[in-house]
Amino acid sequence: MPPTLRCTPGTRQDLRDLLTAAFRDFISQQPGFIAAGLHVNDAQTRIANYSQWRARSDFQAMLRSDEMRARNREISALCKGFEPVMYDVVATFG
Repeated sequence: MPPTLRCTPGTRQDLRDLLTAAFRDFISQQPGFIAAGLHVNDAQTRIANYSQWRARSDFQAMLRSDEMRARNREISALCKGFEPVMYDVVATFG
């Protein structure tokens, strides 16, 4: 299960827009970024996101940047909760 951001149906679109802009305009431009995805549940109360990185250190450097810290403050203001999880890829299919 990827990291999940909890929201309300009323804030879901604003949260999705912020996440989309963050991935499009900043995260995807960072060293080591490979790919990402956003998923919204049927009830529109959770957004799952995942990203793939060359190395954990690349991901951590992106998170520690001043720009991402500012974006995360704005994103978290729209969340009812956030469950971050880090995984190591052990297999891929398809």
